Amino acid sequence: MPDTDLPPVLPPSSELKSSELNAASVLDIDQNSGTASASEVQRNADMTNAQPDAPHTPSEPVIGDGITINTSIPPVSATTAERKAYLNHLIKRLPNLPGVYKMVGKNGDILYVGKAKSLKNRVSSYFAKTIDHPKTRALVQRIHHIDTLITRSETEALLLEQNLIKLHRPPYNVLLRDDKSYLYVFISADKPYPRLAYGRGKGQHQKGKFFGPFPSAHAAKETLLLMQKMFQVRQCTNTFFKARQRPCLEYQIKRCRAPCVGLVSPEDYADDVNNTIRFLKGEGNDLQVRLVGKMEQAAEDMQFEQAAFYRDQLSMLREVQAKQAVYTVKGEADIIAIASQAGITCVHVMNVRGGRVLGGNNYFPDVDSQQDLAENLSEFVSSFYFQVSDDLPDDLIVSHELPDQAAVGDALAEQFGKKVAIKTRVREQRAEWLSLAQMNANNALQTKLGDYLEVKARYRALQDILRDALDGKTLDRIECFDISHTMGEATIASCVVCDQGGLRKRDYRQYAIHGITGGDDYAAMQQALTRRYSKQPLPDLLLIDGGKGQLNMAKNVLTELGILGQTLLVGVAKGEGRKAGLEVLHFIDREPLDLPPDSKALHLIMHIRDEAHRFAITAHRKKRDKRRASSVLEAIPGLGEKRRRDLLNHFGGLQQLLGASQAEIEQVHGIGKVMANTIYKVLHH
Repeated sequence: MPDTDLPPVLPPSSELKSSELNAASVLDIDQNSGTASASEVQRNADMTNAQPDAPHTPSEPVIGDGITINTSIPPVSATTAERKAYLNHLIKRLPNLPGVYKMVGKNGDILYVGKAKSLKNRVSSYFAKTIDHPKTRALVQRIHHIDTLITRSETEALLLEQNLIKLHRPPYNVLLRDDKSYLYVFISADKPYPRLAYGRGKGQHQKGKFFGPFPSAHAAKETLLLMQKMFQVRQCTNTFFKARQRPCLEYQIKRCRAPCVGLVSPEDYADDVNNTIRFLKGEGNDLQVRLVGKMEQAAEDMQFEQAAFYRDQLSMLREVQAKQAVYTVKGEADIIAIASQAGITCVHVMNVRGGRVLGGNNYFPDVDSQQDLAENLSEFVSSFYFQVSDDLPDDLIVSHELPDQAAVGDALAEQFGKKVAIKTRVREQRAEWLSLAQMNANNALQTKLGDYLEVKARYRALQDILRDALDGKTLDRIECFDISHTMGEATIASCVVCDQGGLRKRDYRQYAIHGITGGDDYAAMQQALTRRYSKQPLPDLLLIDGGKGQLNMAKNVLTELGILGQTLLVGVAKGEGRKAGLEVLHFIDREPLDLPPDSKALHLIMHIRDEAHRFAITAHRKKRDKRRASSVLEAIPGLGEKRRRDLLNHFGGLQQLLGASQAEIEQVHGIGKVMANTIYKVLHH
């Protein structure tokens, strides 16, 4: 009987204890094929549902009902024979059917979620003798039990896998470190004067047209600036727009036609909006023809000012088109190429919209480098379009044929509500795009590889220097703390994290310090360390930016928490003259260590310490400036919270308010002449 011969409707999931996994439970498996027939699936599922004490609490999204098999694996401390026997017992009882498996740790935390065309084959591969990848070995060592869920098809398995990854964010899955949504240019549906803006993702609450995606904030901002110069569509917020009683500076420098005060008719403004849309769609040639016609018509009607306006638009449009690489191939496509070397994998995603290459981004997913490139690319494509991108083009052009290409295509079609063609064999311009994407992937990989090898070399140097202090332990995770404030104001503690793969920005943390005497760095460090390590595990090396005083404070905190001695604690103090490169390392139980300026170990420590300083001071300045902006306005007598908020909303911030004249301040709703005079004097005197 075929593997996929399942009943039309499967019963709800049921979870069984490992002790219940016997010949009469869960599934009747053919010992030769490992395949469960439809009747066997239905019969055994009914049997498990009839057990009143079978624990099951559905807490996850389920696409199609299935059967959960919970199987506990003996701990690593068990004898090899016991573990091997139990694994054979487990694998024999897994069905040769599509589904999803969850690898669960001792504390119930989800370590990994995967999909499989055959649960039996896929799960058994994790326990093969040939597994050499350290990440996979580490995963297997931590598995306490495996939950499996049968699905009706491989497509359902892929959809469920991605939903579970989004829900649990397992540490061993391909989680893209830069998982921000794409940037889009947005034209609102506000009538009769829409606005032009940009933002991340296609906001569900916003009505209008979205264009993109754009590979970076810089690209999106450059596009907005260009649109502003060419078509002069407003970009101000609706609050600012409705409050205007006279044109703002954008009108004076010819970047807006001042619809806020009626200096442009709704018809002419709508024409500007339509031209903007045509340009963003890549219809530049058609737009040129329209502008030429309008310019000539305006000249015939003796409307020379209007003709000059169209002439300027046409000139800028031609200049822009001359700089852009526009292809005759229409439609939308994402071109995705993968490259791998020395344990590092790079994927380049290039975006083509309206025949124009908008740019691309490099991603470095944490995948099994010993796995086939096509399999890694398939994992990336699934993760990328389910976790990061909310835009699916008409075509996906990939450098390697995906092993589950049909299932991926079906899953994406179901997720986005549109079909997508996944192609590997392309010609002419599409082949050029694919070649360009592959070149970018290779180039980014080589750059990353150089950085990676340098980090590894620095780690080895630091490991050698700290060998005795580490007492034989391997150095991997390093955490560093720094404190930043201005005369005790807005104190922030930062924690940055580094491992042998480089800085792990996803793990960075900021701690706003409260309830201490202003400027007391020791108390700030005590609070930050207590808050972190009362909840989080210790790293292999804990760096404290400071000398003996800060080091002793850290020692006291770890002693109070009962974890002193579980990590190597090092204070990093500036040397003579507080010059960079002359740092001294302080230890709890040994003499300070001076490292030469050319030491790779010192370079690693300085890099991490400087990153902690940057992270702390950036957060501190943001908090300080926000507090000061509020406190300056609070000092103005008679200015309440609502009018303070109206002022900041009207001008877009304190800096813009400082640059406003008294007359402009008077234009804010609720601010009279006397109050405007008071505000101006307080801000400027």
